[in-house]
Amino acid sequence: MDLFSIGEMVIDFIPGMEEASYIRNAGGAPANVACAVSRNGLAAGMLCCLGDDDFGRFLADTLEQYQVRRLKQDFYKEAVTTMAFVTLTEDGDRSFTFARKPGADMFLSEEDVREEDIKNTVIVHAGSCSLSASPEAEATVKALRLGSENHKLVSFDVNYRNLMWNDDVKACADKVFEVLPYIDILKISEEEVEMMGGEDNLPSLLRKYNIRLIVETLGSRGARCFFEEEIFEIPGRKAVCVDATGAGDAFWGGFLSSLRLQGVQKAEDITGEIIRTAMNYGNVSGWICVQKKGGISSLPAREQIEAELARQS
Repeated sequence: MDLFSIGEMVIDFIPGMEEASYIRNAGGAPANVACAVSRNGLAAGMLCCLGDDDFGRFLADTLEQYQVRRLKQDFYKEAVTTMAFVTLTEDGDRSFTFARKPGADMFLSEEDVREEDIKNTVIVHAGSCSLSASPEAEATVKALRLGSENHKLVSFDVNYRNLMWNDDVKACADKVFEVLPYIDILKISEEEVEMMGGEDNLPSLLRKYNIRLIVETLGSRGARCFFEEEIFEIPGRKAVCVDATGAGDAFWGGFLSSLRLQGVQKAEDITGEIIRTAMNYGNVSGWICVQKKGGISSLPAREQIEAELARQS
């Protein structure tokens, strides 16, 4: 596989009532990133827990449709689904209203993560939502550790959602800092920067934890990347938010895809020129996703991204 994606908490975003509602089909960040990678013609696998309900079956069918290999086949009779009403303005700003569907928590266990799956991939991807506040949910930590030990490219998305961490920002931050030694590529949104010590602290994180690069998404203002002693920036566009629900996953799926399409096998292969190309590729991917107003169903294919890049040049 090109990408091994891990997700524990399945997230279902549904449309709100306002005219500006941003409609996202059910997926969740790990599924969206895996599907985005597969849409670019790369091989992706996802380890996840699915509920034995309409939503769980929908997501299983969607992963199959996008040719994402599902590494855990079990279905759970009770599932937790987080629902959010998302409003997206013309400038890409958004607001959330969360609700929680009753059900039993689902956790991936350490036994679910097989080292052979990690060894047979190039990129291992996860996020802080899948770390979970629960002490028994250690599958993500194991996957990241194995990825690092097996010299894979390890990608991590800092994604704080107070619903999943019971409003305990410090607990989430502590868990993120615990796994930073395993991370090669860190994605962080403007909202989560303060949780990591502020923007001025990002370059020191690179050095302290030997992180290859940190990408900070800036909503409708684009994104910036901290790499060695350089900072690369890409501008946003009107009605473009690479960090909006769905679009942020499309951006990251496109970014990781571009690394692989440029021949990156390990962190040491990444150069400034490769980063510039990947950021532009991801930006266009997120832009197309926003324009089509959706999540998994609006993830662009490789030819769409490359056609838009060619048009711009």
